[in-house]
Amino acid sequence: MRATRFLGLAAAVCSAALCATTAVPAQAATGFSLLVFPDQSHSSVFAFITSATKSIDVTMYELRDTTAVNDLVSRAKAGVKVRVILDAQHTSVNGSAYSTLKSGGVGVTWSSSAFVYTHQKSITVDAAKSLVLSGNLDSTYYANDRDYAVYDSDLNDVAAIEGVFNADYAKTSVTPSDGDNLVWSPTDSQSRLLALINGAQHTLDLEELEFGDSALVDAVAAAADRGVTVRVVGMNPSSYGSYFDQVVTAGGSVVTYSSSGGLYVHAKAIVADYGTSTAKVFVGSENFSDNSLNNNRELGLIVNDSGVLSGVENTIAGDFANGTPY
Repeated sequence: MRATRFLGLAAAVCSAALCATTAVPAQAATGFSLLVFPDQSHSSVFAFITSATKSIDVTMYELRDTTAVNDLVSRAKAGVKVRVILDAQHTSVNGSAYSTLKSGGVGVTWSSSAFVYTHQKSITVDAAKSLVLSGNLDSTYYANDRDYAVYDSDLNDVAAIEGVFNADYAKTSVTPSDGDNLVWSPTDSQSRLLALINGAQHTLDLEELEFGDSALVDAVAAAADRGVTVRVVGMNPSSYGSYFDQVVTAGGSVVTYSSSGGLYVHAKAIVADYGTSTAKVFVGSENFSDNSLNNNRELGLIVNDSGVLSGVENTIAGDFANGTPY
């Protein structure tokens, strides 16, 4: 999921103009709004947690953030019903949070063995609003990681997220509902992402940590081959070189970042046909890998919200301009 990497402070990775563009507020009339990391701090996430008056449900692959953990405990002590699912395969990372939450009165459980990893990253407050993230609540990586998070107030989405949370918390089986905009693993993420990529007619911009699922990469290459302008921002060409070669050979463009320092592309995002009436954007926890799509518990969403679209598109454009051409 995450390569061993340099943890120093990142150099500035965006211009003031770009950061201003991507600093989308946490509230939006459309019901969706975007956070862009590391351009923005995680203060909005903490404020979201502390805003809860009835309930907080958190599913998190890695939880290693003292502020977030303490805020969850504080809400529980204030009478809010707080429940947390942590990935059971990462007890070395999650163990401290698990112990603190449990001793603080939070309902916390390890994830189900039905999934290879519970790689989902989401927070739902008062059963009314969810935050779907591509990144973990792990402050070790905040300074460097390119990640996105989307606030979602769509009632059908939130109800679906809560339904899956209830089942996963109880470790019972469930067939997730997509609500109006959701993308779930291991049920339908591969087919939903393939449909998004295959539907692109003009442009296709991707920012992906892992780029190794042959079905999705084949679709990206096919898009470039049929004349779609394809741009990929990725990591670790030594790991995904053959797939990057495939995209470039088909006519797409690829830039990469290094694991040795500076910006780390942890994001999982796709923008199709930006600037057109059919534009859509994906943000979520799903990587381009067979395991992520077919064996893990993962959550993302596909929306046509203009604020989310412009924030992700502008950020990918900046990262593409500053990356190393492949």
